[in-house]
Amino acid sequence: MSVMKRLSMIFKSKANKALDKMEDPRETLDYSYQRQLELLQKVRRGVADVATSRKRVELQINQAEAEAAKREQQAKSALAAGREDLARDALSRRTAIAGQVADLRVQYNNLQGEEEKLTLASQRLQAKVDSFRTRKETIKATYTAAEAQTRINEAFSGISEEMGDVGLAIQRAEDKTAQMQARAGAIDELLASGALDDYSGSPRDDIQAELDRMGAGGDVELELARMKAELGQGPAPKSAIEPGQAPGQPQPQHTQQYRQPGEA
Repeated sequence: MSVMKRLSMIFKSKANKALDKMEDPRETLDYSYQRQLELLQKVRRGVADVATSRKRVELQINQAEAEAAKREQQAKSALAAGREDLARDALSRRTAIAGQVADLRVQYNNLQGEEEKLTLASQRLQAKVDSFRTRKETIKATYTAAEAQTRINEAFSGISEEMGDVGLAIQRAEDKTAQMQARAGAIDELLASGALDDYSGSPRDDIQAELDRMGAGGDVELELARMKAELGQGPAPKSAIEPGQAPGQPQPQHTQQYRQPGEA
């Protein structure tokens, strides 16, 4: 295959594809229906023309027959008057007119047959045009419904794609929020444990922090001793820190004094 033929084939295929995209079947059907109506109008006009010609020939036949009757009457009158020559002339003209009438009748019959054919063709064409119009409207309605359905499906497809993007955005937002919450919780734990200084608040006091830690531990021991006493597993708890005793100082040992009988 030569280069020019290949280029021609490529051009035709692309042009056909472009025309296929541009073509609207509804417009094509309407145009075809309009062309059929024009053809039907031409056939009807032809029927009317043939009918007009037939009517004109019919009038000519009537006039010729009237003229032939008139010449026959003149021939009779001439013979009655003894004018055989006039009678012969009148009869000659009547004979010529009779020939014309015969020719006109042949033409009339031909026109009548042609008119009947055109009338039948017009009726058949009218039936086809009516059938095509019904089918055209059905196809147009079906195509319009299919086009609307396609647009709806495309819209739903677009919504689905957008919802997928929205879902991904929501997932990213949730992941980022969880990460920020974890980071905030970690910073709070570091601030509470003292591993990270809080420059936004008051200056940190190491001694006070240690005292707070010891007090918290004493409260835990006191609560544990109280629970053991309630369960009968130990004596009643004492205060973790005696009045006037510094934190961390050993508890004073309370010795019981035994007295002899009779001693005050």
